[in-house]
Amino acid sequence: MADDTQVEETNVAVNDGQPEDYRKYKTYDLKVDYDQDDKATEIKLCSFARPHMRAFHLSWWCFFIAFFIWFAIAPLLSEIRDTLNLTNKQIWTSSITAVAGDVGTRFLLGPLCDKYGARVLFTVILCAASIPTACTGLVQTATGLAVLRLFIGIAGGCFVMCQYWSSRMFVKELVGTANALVGGWGNLGGGVTQLVMGSVLFPLFTHLFDGNTEKAWRTVSIVPACLAFSTGVIVFFISDDAPKGNYKELKKQGVMPEVSAVASFRSGAINLNAWILFIQYAACFGVELTMNNAAALYFTDEFNQSTASAAAIASIFGWMNLFCRGLGGFSSDYLNKRLGMRGRLIVQTTALFIESIMIMIFAFTENLVAAIVVLLFFSLFVQAAEGSTYGIVPYVDTKNTGAVSGIVGAGGNAGAVALGFAFRQLTYRKAFIVMSIFVFCSCFLSIFIHIKNYSGLLWGKETILEANKDTLFVPDEDEDIKKEIEENN
Repeated sequence: MADDTQVEETNVAVNDGQPEDYRKYKTYDLKVDYDQDDKATEIKLCSFARPHMRAFHLSWWCFFIAFFIWFAIAPLLSEIRDTLNLTNKQIWTSSITAVAGDVGTRFLLGPLCDKYGARVLFTVILCAASIPTACTGLVQTATGLAVLRLFIGIAGGCFVMCQYWSSRMFVKELVGTANALVGGWGNLGGGVTQLVMGSVLFPLFTHLFDGNTEKAWRTVSIVPACLAFSTGVIVFFISDDAPKGNYKELKKQGVMPEVSAVASFRSGAINLNAWILFIQYAACFGVELTMNNAAALYFTDEFNQSTASAAAIASIFGWMNLFCRGLGGFSSDYLNKRLGMRGRLIVQTTALFIESIMIMIFAFTENLVAAIVVLLFFSLFVQAAEGSTYGIVPYVDTKNTGAVSGIVGAGGNAGAVALGFAFRQLTYRKAFIVMSIFVFCSCFLSIFIHIKNYSGLLWGKETILEANKDTLFVPDEDEDIKKEIEENN
């Protein structure tokens, strides 16, 4: 782990040839673009140096831990159902409340990120959500379970800070990859939770309590609760809000203007592109959240698997986040270089379309091995679509990225709520068919995404002038614009 002194010793001075300005660090470990507020133009995965890579790694780790407490109960639901004599509808009601409460939280956290930064909010949310997580063992009724999961669900809001922080640290040309990696590795917590809680800790606690499964599920959630609280405290002291330092100091030095959270949200809320991405994110992240709640129960009920076995199989969906979301973000960045915004929209549309096909196939797969194989490809395109979505988000409204990120992120939870009701009322097969149709319809909304000065999916040309530069971005294939620029020069 690189400390602050090492960062200063190994780099070229930041202010060399640049206007004098307040910066917490005199030198950076990464190459930066001074015209984009000292954001990094590269990613060094093996570095933990402040401020860029420290924020990168803490972004995904905090979101990973948020997932760990958010869905710690999910692989234990069959045990809780049996102990409390609950119906499947009551179980699904609790799963719906687990994602419903976070819809409003994400709307709120988006503009608050613009005002306070991601670091402080990570601390507040992780510490707050760890308290109801530790109280899991006190649940006695269906209502108690639903209310408990409602409060634990605020942990999901950490996604907004995760995406905002990486957008704050890396240039727009690289942000698709950066956002996808931190988001994907954070989402990986959903798969790890299924495996660790359902297949490792639950059997271990059952053994410690001499086979008493009720005592096991009532105490095991203390582990993720303690981990979340300690993470929230630590992140506050070892990281920075932005490349130049913390928001409080930047505002004190006059480098950063005071931001109104209300004004930030208002600007994001009147942008049609944000709401289209809201729906499309509901069709990918909403699907993932639904699968985090449904997968273990599905393999238990439909394929007669044990709690530990079903949790291990269900974890596969989350494990694909290790590279699939990053693949979506990388593909978005790559085609952006070739085709501009049209390239990002092509990746988005394609991923959602194939995702819908995979869901339909999964719905009609009755063989266990075949279902696991289809689940792999199903998960791949779900997470690729998540990565491509947040390759687009930073372009929608650069001055209010937090608000837009919060709105789009809330779409994931809204989608999970809607799909949760489908699984609550319908058979598994019918619910998956509804899910497939919803995703299929959402992919066509890409046609209506049109960001000012950027190309759309079917029409429009790139006319955006790079920040504080005299060069116009032109996709490699757009010879007409290149010729026009040459004539004007």
